[in-house]
Amino acid sequence: MAKVAVDVTKVRKAIHSGVPLVLTTYTYPRSIEAYVDDILRVFLTELNQGQMVETLSYCLKELANNAKKANTKRVYFELKQLDINKTDEYKRGMEAFKSDTLNNQSYYLDLQKKKGLYIKIILQTSNSKVKLEIRNKAELTVDEYKRIHDKITRATKFDSIEQGMAALLDESEGAGLGLIMMILMLRKIGLTEENYQVLSEGGETITRLILPFSESSRQDMVMLSRQFVDLIKGLPEFPENISAINRLINDPNSEMSDIAMRISNDVSLTGELLKMVNSAAFSLASPCRSISEAVKFAGIRGIRNLLFSIGSMKSLMVDSDPKKKALWDHSYRVAFYSYSLARKYFKTPADKKVVEDSYVCGLLHDMGKIVFVTAEPTMYEKMGVLCQAKGVSPGLFERLFAGVNHGDVGALVAEKWNFPSVIINVIRYHHDVAEAPDAVKKLTLLIHFSDLLAHYKEGIVDYSNFDTDALKLFNIKDEAQIALLADSLDVQFKNGKDR
Repeated sequence: MAKVAVDVTKVRKAIHSGVPLVLTTYTYPRSIEAYVDDILRVFLTELNQGQMVETLSYCLKELANNAKKANTKRVYFELKQLDINKTDEYKRGMEAFKSDTLNNQSYYLDLQKKKGLYIKIILQTSNSKVKLEIRNKAELTVDEYKRIHDKITRATKFDSIEQGMAALLDESEGAGLGLIMMILMLRKIGLTEENYQVLSEGGETITRLILPFSESSRQDMVMLSRQFVDLIKGLPEFPENISAINRLINDPNSEMSDIAMRISNDVSLTGELLKMVNSAAFSLASPCRSISEAVKFAGIRGIRNLLFSIGSMKSLMVDSDPKKKALWDHSYRVAFYSYSLARKYFKTPADKKVVEDSYVCGLLHDMGKIVFVTAEPTMYEKMGVLCQAKGVSPGLFERLFAGVNHGDVGALVAEKWNFPSVIINVIRYHHDVAEAPDAVKKLTLLIHFSDLLAHYKEGIVDYSNFDTDALKLFNIKDEAQIALLADSLDVQFKNGKDR
């Protein structure tokens, strides 16, 4: 087969937006293996992380082929009428598994495809690290999990790859030595077994590698992000009138009537707040006509979040700038989607705060991107001089301005404006849900899903880009459901804008 060329533009777009690159296959032929390896090399080169290429290339081949073999086991055991979950039958089946399947690979791979036993290879970067994830449509058995854990334990006993090579090969599994070597290769570049995770849930086995950028790259990106936020002259202080009201909200001795009166004394703010409360997102049965009604409807937390939304827009909105307007239009859409989905799917008392925080977090999730557009033209030159003085790679600076680190930049701005930690964390981790603190993980997954759903409607991502955890949270089984949900929310959003 002719070699498939890598779409470098698509890879760069995924890097800059934080969207995962996803490839789904059922048979994983050598042509696809070579193609995925090329994608990996381009991906790491664009990130200036060439030191990872050799290690991750080996890991990718090892894990993807193990996933393919795990799927083959399922169809093989079914044909042999053996229960793969029973230890004695597992042992009996594995005695001839290798020889039987090697002699008739195409037959078993065809069966895997017919049964929908996929392999998903996912590459993503966010917050100065690379995530490589392999998912296959088969949960680990207890015996398989024990064997994997045994190989990881054995790997800790070796001091080098050479020692690992001398380990006995487990003939029944065939890939034991490969896994040991992978762990040793990760150790060689300064990583530990903690960077390697194996999960089994929702009918899938998920193998995940989290690799941080080189220490120098991480430090440089953190330094550049902080310097960038500090140098932005176009970034004003958060509106004092809104800050004063938030201080009043946080005062335990304040009465609801005091807060409502303070807001009502600001005519401009009153108008903006009532406009937001009466927007389609909140779907009120009848219009809210006073701040006292708004406070009763939204509650203290809701009013505080709406004030943060209004304050951010006042500080960062420039309607005449088409790039900024496009970002805000996307943010409005994500806010609407987030709040609508939260009210529909999250109805338990424990979810109340998720619903209350969904709109503001959806609206402000891409604050970092908006801040980049806000920067005055001279900022690019200033940052270039700073990079030269600090000896920072120009490529790293280019990626920062392209939005690679927009989660961290947005979070830094939110910290500067004394936003609550829940908003700061969602902004920082909306492209890296697994790293979000447990207290905000569900909310972060909601915003992440709503962001992807908006991009899906805009034609920027496809179904393969959706995280399995997010699909499971909303009980979505296939792309038809995603398309239906996206169309429904789009109609509601547009009808609301036309009000």
